[in-house]
Amino acid sequence: MHQPVLPSEAIEALAIRPDGLYVDGTFGRGGHSRLILERLGPSGRLIALDRDPQAASAARAIADPRFTFYKASFSDLSMVPPRAQGMLFDLGVSSPQLDDPGRGFSFRHDGPLDMRMDPEAGMSAAEFLATAEEQEIRGVIRDYGEERFAKQIAAAIVAARRGQPIVRTRQLADLVGQAVRTREPGQDPATRTFQALRIHVNRELEEVSLMLPQATARLAAGGRLAVISFHSLEDRTVKRFMQASARPEVPRGLPLRASEMPQPVLKLVGRPVKPSAEEIRNNPRARSATLRVAERTAEAFDPKNTRIEPGAQWRN
Repeated sequence: MHQPVLPSEAIEALAIRPDGLYVDGTFGRGGHSRLILERLGPSGRLIALDRDPQAASAARAIADPRFTFYKASFSDLSMVPPRAQGMLFDLGVSSPQLDDPGRGFSFRHDGPLDMRMDPEAGMSAAEFLATAEEQEIRGVIRDYGEERFAKQIAAAIVAARRGQPIVRTRQLADLVGQAVRTREPGQDPATRTFQALRIHVNRELEEVSLMLPQATARLAAGGRLAVISFHSLEDRTVKRFMQASARPEVPRGLPLRASEMPQPVLKLVGRPVKPSAEEIRNNPRARSATLRVAERTAEAFDPKNTRIEPGAQWRN
């Protein structure tokens, strides 16, 4: 069963108003969405998104007129009107995805080497490994997995695929285990490689980079942006965006009084939040989570590199 990470902390961070419009950009199996709905009054509204077809099936179980679900990636927020009081994004992989061998996310279960959040779109991990050049495979594993043995792993993959295609999770995990000479205590040798391939196949860092300015643009003044990340590359992207948006843009060398300084688009709320020891005991997959929160100011914001559709209407 999937347990939402930092549930009370994330909901408190949104500072929910009973009549507000909120967005759960990563529905998963609906843990956070249900908690948000509990805080909303009759006129409150919740929009949820997820690109996973199984998440779409889970969303159908919520028969609530205040709730609307879209099968979509959070990198496209065009269906969200620019008046949201809060947006929550949990960037982790859900437990049902990890535990289902048919999805190919985990090296602990043998299954097809897929790893796509939406199995109906894009290239699977097996297809990538079958067609990519050795240098590209090495770069993905090195940059997204922060794997110091990326060169050896990529060489082993290319050598192995000459004999037979790499199409199973256990097949890849065994191959990586033979190529990695040492590993941190308690960590499977395949951990970093599987993480890297999942990030690449799903364009996860690109999705986050596209989402952040769109979410900011669609928040009402005083609205909260809460993001839960699970590895350093994601968290770095979120941290840098929030910090940059919380600094006023002043042309260098322009003399301004304090009262004349432009207001930043966001202001940071509190410090990064980590799960408690008790939560980690109950849900070990929460151990690497970090929650960052920022609040939208009244300053105008023009997002770049987004696909916001002007005039998009909210569907009841």
